[in-house]
Amino acid sequence: MLQENAVTGMVFLAGICFGSVSMGVAALLAATTGTLTAIVLKFPSENINKGLYGFSAALTGVAFVLFFNPGVMLWMMVVVGAVLSACIQHFFIRQNIPVFTLPFVLVTWFLVFVLHSFFPASEVTPSAAEASSLNYFIFPVKGFGQVIFQNNIISGLLFILAVAICSPVAAIYGMAGSLLSGLIALYLFDVPQGAVADGLFSFNAVLCAIAFSGKQFKNILQAAVAVLLSLVISIKMSEYNLLQLTFPFVAATVLVISLQKIIFTKK
Repeated sequence: MLQENAVTGMVFLAGICFGSVSMGVAALLAATTGTLTAIVLKFPSENINKGLYGFSAALTGVAFVLFFNPGVMLWMMVVVGAVLSACIQHFFIRQNIPVFTLPFVLVTWFLVFVLHSFFPASEVTPSAAEASSLNYFIFPVKGFGQVIFQNNIISGLLFILAVAICSPVAAIYGMAGSLLSGLIALYLFDVPQGAVADGLFSFNAVLCAIAFSGKQFKNILQAAVAVLLSLVISIKMSEYNLLQLTFPFVAATVLVISLQKIIFTKK
């Protein structure tokens, strides 16, 4: 969640493990693999120490545990996905292109397509989940949890705490973004209440809000625009049954940054 803090990272890991020990192991294995890949390929040590080659890898690892059955194939994909994520991240860093979690999105899309096409038996069969009742305090917290695929309040609270350890302002922005996105999705776009209650239309907004968090009015404006854009993209992707992951966050954030550069250049 864009926080360069080791204690924050440990609390994130605790939150993942609370929801799923397997996901916690996958996150740790993938983050380690991505970092080792960067070391072996002699990527800049400054970026390695910042954890830039581990965060997309970690998300990829957790995603595979969610989408695929336990087994050798799963853990092979966690390692392969981590290596690919680190390499793609390095490519964009070298090009000085801010893409945030795009490497995670691209790698997960690709490997999910491969496994779906050639190893369909490895996919998890979705179970019919009961629709959660809407609670205006709980769903923004779940939005935090869903950033790393956790659909429970404790993990969400731990993730909020983790962000707050590094940046209280970012944690406040994240909660505000999560709440705003969920309310707009429910009352303006009429999305299913259960999806809002589970934070599924809030987690991209959490990341957008955190990305632009700050103490100036322009930060609030940037965050609000990014949150709205990410929600529209999320809704459109869901209409076509596309795997969203954090693509709406990436697209919305890059659009706001690009728009800001254009306005600034004209001035």
